[in-house]
Amino acid sequence: MDLLLLTVIAVVALALLFDFSNGFHDAANSIATVVATKALSPLQAVWLAAVCNFAAYFFVGTAVANTVSKTVNKGYISVAVIFAALMSAIVWNYLTWFVGMPSSSSHAIIGGLVGAGLAVGGTDAVGWSSVKKVVYAIALSPAVAFSVAAVGAGLVWVLQKVTRWNDDAAPFKGLQIVSAAAVSFGHGANDAQKTMGVIAAVLAGGGYLAADASGKFPVPTWVALSAYAAIAIGTVWGGWRIIETMGMKLTNLNARVGVAANIGATTAIFGATSLGIPISTTHAAASSVVGAGAASGRGANWKVVGEMVIAWVVTIPATTALAFVFFKMTQLPGVLDVIVTGAVTIAIGVAIAWAMTHSITHKDIEAELKPEEPVILPTDKASATSA
Repeated sequence: MDLLLLTVIAVVALALLFDFSNGFHDAANSIATVVATKALSPLQAVWLAAVCNFAAYFFVGTAVANTVSKTVNKGYISVAVIFAALMSAIVWNYLTWFVGMPSSSSHAIIGGLVGAGLAVGGTDAVGWSSVKKVVYAIALSPAVAFSVAAVGAGLVWVLQKVTRWNDDAAPFKGLQIVSAAAVSFGHGANDAQKTMGVIAAVLAGGGYLAADASGKFPVPTWVALSAYAAIAIGTVWGGWRIIETMGMKLTNLNARVGVAANIGATTAIFGATSLGIPISTTHAAASSVVGAGAASGRGANWKVVGEMVIAWVVTIPATTALAFVFFKMTQLPGVLDVIVTGAVTIAIGVAIAWAMTHSITHKDIEAELKPEEPVILPTDKASATSA
């Protein structure tokens, strides 16, 4: 087995690690609302999301994968370029997950590809038409999701008045589960394709995949199945820190508001996927939660929203810079490239392993969701005794 093939296999494995991190990082987008309102238990919610993520494989095409695979122009794609892009996105995903900040895995990988492309060939190496689609989506998807969720909140309020259901009535929780399943399906349909596009690019860079007559890289079946499986497994592992932020810190959710939020997210995600745009499901879902909460009179935690927006703005520049540095490490003279790149990769792997073993779990989320026991003061006990 030659060195090039071994390197391609290693980078494909790295791409699936990114996909795994996408699963637990962005799974919160679809299930945070049902967890926060107790429509499902945390474990039930992640399994629902995982099944729906994988189910998207059987129904959607590869338009988003094709957009991602063309972020770096064909003449500049190499295994080193894809390695640098993936390392950048993985570092960003794990860092933002560990601090509980909902950021975009989509924008992380796009930023990584842009940075690696700039490092290898300057502006000529970057497929700016693909990048433009992402930039437009950064501005449009949160606005669309926020607006649709706000309108949805009004429609759900009308439904409540007609039916006289309370805010956490069983029908609302049922609608929440259905709409959360739709968001999970949309997440799988859009986000798994990003990894498919990256793997197609690395196979092309290694000379193991050729573009078709239209210039697109055909995605092999094993690549698609691997990508959907990795994102589903990551979802089951659970990104509990981000679920905590999305479900408990952005607004005061109830089942009625959760339905409206999921309507907004579903509309934005499915619309973008149909157009082949690698949308940020994080942006769509978080904007929907805020829009539904604000329109329903539940308010929003604007401090957390502000921190989240800053993370959104910083994601692409940060991952672009990281990927640029990672690529330059692979170009060091002599054996320095192997020594430095290997040492940095091992250090990052150790840090990730530590973070994953020191994170909160579904039990912590369940404990937060339990109603607090009433505190009985000594005077209250005396009063109760005398009564």
